[in-house]
This record gives sequence, C-alpha cells and structure tokens, in this order.
Amino acid sequence: MEEKNFEKIYAEYKQQGKVQAKAEMVEELSSGAEQIIAVRRNNDNDLIAFKTESGRELDYLTALEEAKAGKIAHVDVIHRYGRDVLRSEPDGLKENNLSELPSF
Repeated sequence: MEEKNFEKIYAEYKQQGKVQAKAEMVEELSSGAEQIIAVRRNNDNDLIAFKTESGRELDYLTALEEAKAGKIAHVDVIHRYGRDVLRSEPDGLKENNLSELPSF
C-alpha cells in the first residue's frame, strides 16, 4: 500500500485555495463591489462602522444590508447569536480580514 504524505497534500490544497481566493477577489472587485479598507471599533472592541475604498463611512446596519446585496467585497453575512453578523470571508488571505484592517 502506498504511503501518503498528508502534510504535502494539505499544503497543496491550501496553496490552491490561495490562488482561487485571489482570482475570486479580482472577479468580485470587477463586479463593482466595494472593498472595506478601515474599521471603527467601540470600547468593547466591537466593529461598529466601516470605511470603503471610495471613502464612504457605513454604520454596521448599512454595511450588513450592502453586504447582503453583494455591494461589499470580501465579507459574508452569517446568522449567529440570534442576529445577522458581518464577518470576513474565510478566503485564507489575512490582509483583507476585518480584524486586520486599520482604524479610521
């Protein structure tokens, strides 16, 4: 029986995911969706507002609605804790995670 190199297989899988994520980013941005470039947090470190690449400043509820409509790139809306929650798209790219973005 052939012995598998699980580490190598997983590393290849992750690399393919990064390539696919970058291709999807280009496609998503070419669709006209805006990218969030900065965030605002409250004293509890919760995200409360977002700044887009065009300079628009969105409150949390507006950002949720725009994300649901596909107008904001690289984010997902999930239902958790009894409400809709905005989160970074799990695409394997750290640089576009909401938690990594600068404050405004």
